[in-house]
Amino acid sequence: MGNIVWLASYPKSGNTWLRAFLANLIANRVEPLRPDEIRDYTDYETRPERFSELAGRPSTELDVAEIAALRFDVHALIAQRAQGTRLLMTHNFCGSFEGHPLFNWEVTAGAIYVVRNPLDVAVSMTHHFGLTLEEAIDRLGDERVASVNDEVAVSHLIGSWSSHVKGWADMAERAQGKVIVLRYEDLLDKPAKHFARAAKLIGLGHDKARIERAVRHTSFQTLSALEKKHGFVEAVDEKTRFFHKGRANQWREALSREQVERIVRDHREQMQRFRYVPPGY
Repeated sequence: MGNIVWLASYPKSGNTWLRAFLANLIANRVEPLRPDEIRDYTDYETRPERFSELAGRPSTELDVAEIAALRFDVHALIAQRAQGTRLLMTHNFCGSFEGHPLFNWEVTAGAIYVVRNPLDVAVSMTHHFGLTLEEAIDRLGDERVASVNDEVAVSHLIGSWSSHVKGWADMAERAQGKVIVLRYEDLLDKPAKHFARAAKLIGLGHDKARIERAVRHTSFQTLSALEKKHGFVEAVDEKTRFFHKGRANQWREALSREQVERIVRDHREQMQRFRYVPPGY
């Protein structure tokens, strides 16, 4: 019997970067892992075969409520079959859907949540999802957002950026030490210092040299070069790079003042909470 550590975020907020760091930390190899090797060390909560197994029929036939109802038992199944701790990626919001909890905390050892400035999230969404900026801004504020349910993955229940961030940040305050929140911008500024918090949560925070090597292996320059050479299954298509730029404050070059005002108006409370409101707004 094992347990789960959740690797959580709103989409395009740094989840894959976190997983790449943890995979390289665990692997502890001289050379960095290829992007597709990340899957050997981390898992996806939305893998459809587990839901199909428990439902007794293909997961593609399930609606969102049926998927939500199965999650508690799917997580129990993952923990039951795990050897030790299983690192599970999720974009689900932290809460319940139609009375069904989206996380089984009985088999959860902890969670790492990455939060990113929604101004930059909007820009990143245009690159990854092929949205216009207006469409990305709409999605940030839409409580009904969920990913598609298909043969690749069952639906993530995402909601708006604000409700997503609030749910996980509130959980971190209630479960101090068990659930941690990392700001994407802090990871860019001082990666070794802040990734070390994630390393500590999974029991690998004692070796500074190992952490620093994993950080070097997962710089955006390294990840982008590896993706260019080997490809990456999570990229939308062969022409679109998953590891695009990754820097902070891209919004200053991409968003109009009206677009910034709209995002701040929609998400001010949580943006203030994480120091994302720009001066003058």
